[in-house]
Amino acid sequence: MLDIASNRPDLPAEIARRRTFAIISHPDAGKTTLTEKFLLFGGAIQMAGQVRAKGEARRTRSDFMQMEKDRGISVSASAMSFDFREFRFNLVDTPGHSDFSEDTYRTLTAVDAAVMVIDGAKGVESQTQKLFEVCRLRDLPILTFCNKMDRESRDTFEIIDEIQQNLAIDVTPASWPIGQGRDFIGCYDMLNDRLELMDRADRNKVAESIQIDGLDDPKLAEHVPDTLIEQLREELEIARELLPALDPQAVLEGHMTPIWFGSAINSFGVKELMDGIGTYGPEPQPQQASPRQVSPDEKKVVGFVFKVQANMDPKHRDRVAFVRLASGHFKRGMKLTHVRTKKPMAISSPVLFLASDRELAEEAWAGDIIGIPNHGQLRIGDTLTEGEAIRATGIPSFAPELLQSCRAGDPMKAKHLEKALMQFAEEGAAKVFKPSFGSGFIVGVVGPLQFEVLGSRIELEYGLPVRFEASQFTSARWAVGERQPLDAFINANKQHIAHDHDGDVVYLTRLQWDIDRITRDYPDVTLSATKEMMP
Repeated sequence: MLDIASNRPDLPAEIARRRTFAIISHPDAGKTTLTEKFLLFGGAIQMAGQVRAKGEARRTRSDFMQMEKDRGISVSASAMSFDFREFRFNLVDTPGHSDFSEDTYRTLTAVDAAVMVIDGAKGVESQTQKLFEVCRLRDLPILTFCNKMDRESRDTFEIIDEIQQNLAIDVTPASWPIGQGRDFIGCYDMLNDRLELMDRADRNKVAESIQIDGLDDPKLAEHVPDTLIEQLREELEIARELLPALDPQAVLEGHMTPIWFGSAINSFGVKELMDGIGTYGPEPQPQQASPRQVSPDEKKVVGFVFKVQANMDPKHRDRVAFVRLASGHFKRGMKLTHVRTKKPMAISSPVLFLASDRELAEEAWAGDIIGIPNHGQLRIGDTLTEGEAIRATGIPSFAPELLQSCRAGDPMKAKHLEKALMQFAEEGAAKVFKPSFGSGFIVGVVGPLQFEVLGSRIELEYGLPVRFEASQFTSARWAVGERQPLDAFINANKQHIAHDHDGDVVYLTRLQWDIDRITRDYPDVTLSATKEMMP
């Protein structure tokens, strides 16, 4: 098996076969469709629900929130586990919509690799670039899938060039498209000297694979028109000369990305990509934590919460904490220590996710993602261990870019609103600030669509109509410092002070001038735009 740190001991076979990854892309590049096909080939679902189809079939398997189904976008990151060949894939679906980037940032702390999906016609788009930067910060290995090759797309060299230029990463082709748009007939598998032919008639059918002996094999002519054979030979010759060969180590270090071409909606190129994830994707990697790093081959269980999803089942007011296991072999019923509260927790009904279905997890290994139903004890950033006081680090929380005040339609329901908002704050869906002066709450989000999602979820899940109104404040910063200077700062700026759901001090600002003034007048107080989720 490939491994980044060659001096690390071999992982136990059960852990070594796990591949935990996220899919990142710009909205509409085909991420949800690709997720569907992964589940289809993993034998997890019988028929992929197409995102754009009519009525019931339109409800794709991995989107479960009402608004996602209505709009055909993925808003909350869901996790899915399934087997493919000898591997166990743990796929974390991330919201493609830029308004939900914080959820995505956190999700990327729980995976070992990312699959980047780009649209063959549009190339690298803004959201892809942002998400790529986050992967770069963590040196995550990236595998690329260029989708929608059956539609009019850009020149293959142009696409590769754009990825190299914009993302500053070496690109090596794992497959090469034959024809494009209407003339697209399939790909040449450069890693295995195979011809992969697309079947346009049956979208859920796996492509036909023809083993050939290099580009001079006469069998090529039986399946590929002469004009396209010539073009393929020419392009491959240039590609082999100009583009680097696949270096597994460079892929694992995040310096090189192999690219596969295909059409997810036609189930084409997906299986080759899955083979690639198995072969070139990393095994579970060590987890950054304090006071020490956690290695996946350790015997004792350590897991951390990277996401909390409330009301996944509207009939039961449940909350599920998504936990990435960093080490050990977890068994159902285990007692784990909740490090933040120092209390033991018996994990009696952990779940594994299969799209929107869940099943009880009897066991799980390092690299797996399990859901732990709870009534609010678990928050993002919490760590569960077999006794040792370890805390996972590096799970970020960002200052919101948009602030609005939030009031209940019925003033008598203010208490209910507080409960609902606190739940969403702990879930990481929004920042909720309680100003020191005045009533009501100020809600902060990264993108405007989040206000819509919050409003519709509060109404749907709590039966509370709410109003969001413009706030006098435009941004928020966490105030950090020693007790005395911090108290002096709070007393002098009471109109601007609020507390978040953890009770931390927040400075609400109207203008950049406010921030500059505080920096000048209170040198011992730091105003921070990020806060590590430290339980």
